[in-house]
Amino acid sequence: MLIYAEADSTGPVRTVLRAEVGGILMNSKRALGKYSHPARGTLVAIVLALSVSSVVTACGSSSTVPPVVNSGIDYSKVTTWLALPESITHNVDVFYLSDTAYEKPSTSAPDIGPIDAPSMITGDQAAFQRTATAFAPVANIYAPYYRQVDAMVQKSMTPANQVKEVGGVPTTDAIAAFEYYLQHYNNGRPFILAGHSQGSSVLTHLLSVYMKDNPKVYARMIAAYVIGYPITQAYLDQNPFLKFAQGPNDTGVIISYNTEAPTIGGPNPVMLSAQHALVINPITWTRTEAPATAQQSLGSWLPDPTTGQFVKVMDYGNAQIDTAKGVLICSSANVAKLAPGNQLLPEGVYHSYDYPFYYFDITANASNRINHFFSK
Repeated sequence: MLIYAEADSTGPVRTVLRAEVGGILMNSKRALGKYSHPARGTLVAIVLALSVSSVVTACGSSSTVPPVVNSGIDYSKVTTWLALPESITHNVDVFYLSDTAYEKPSTSAPDIGPIDAPSMITGDQAAFQRTATAFAPVANIYAPYYRQVDAMVQKSMTPANQVKEVGGVPTTDAIAAFEYYLQHYNNGRPFILAGHSQGSSVLTHLLSVYMKDNPKVYARMIAAYVIGYPITQAYLDQNPFLKFAQGPNDTGVIISYNTEAPTIGGPNPVMLSAQHALVINPITWTRTEAPATAQQSLGSWLPDPTTGQFVKVMDYGNAQIDTAKGVLICSSANVAKLAPGNQLLPEGVYHSYDYPFYYFDITANASNRINHFFSK
């Protein structure tokens, strides 16, 4: 679910939202362009993502849920892709799965939206600008649409049912898109998997199911940025071929963290039942509780409150792992302005800012892991 501060609220969101970042042109159906550094881009909307789709059980049960048969989505159509590069400018790709954006237009609407749901299309486009574009300077980005579970519906489910629901239609779509990408777009290049929120939840299924059955494909994976979703040791124990990152340089690994303020206003639904989730610090890329200052960060990617443009902001987000809670603590951000709480998330949960707080650190780390992959 997404909240927009629109430049023009007189018409439907689809007619209002049109964003260009670098060379990435987002419109109602397609993302085009030669990817470049997004620092010069503009946004028509300020986006505060409130997705809470990513919930995992403590036992990491996503690895035991097989996808349903046959997606039925035709990924040869450009309209089923959120982003496709206009030209190939890098020797590495990113396959990106976006946040929850589908919102039921009525109580009688399906819990899992159609592939052309207007709320999903506009929401995914906006989310793309503050998340996936972090990889634009180092990789060709491929981002499919996939049918999503409504955030409020998912919040009402038990953890086990949430895992089952995401492991069904959304995962089946993602695997179908990934296979189409491998067969028609990838041309044997190494790749990074990346996602946020429900997209990262889907990635846990893609990793545990698809990569297990396709080790040659997995060998080309540089890293998986499964951000905004908890990865537990139990999940890794069930999937021993998967490894969590230990530092800034290792490849073939999972990178994950979930950002909170030092104090939050209630249980974080993103972390529900995920005791002792594994965390890596996105500034220092270490696993210890040693704090990283905002001055150590390479910069955040935040909307200017006056213009709505996303701009680079220095000295904003600090980071410290809380091992006991299994989360990343940011104590330097303004809770009242950025995470005041709402019907989905309690005060102090920075789920919307998992990428933006550490945006340029993610870019640099992706570049670093790419270099280490090719140096092996």
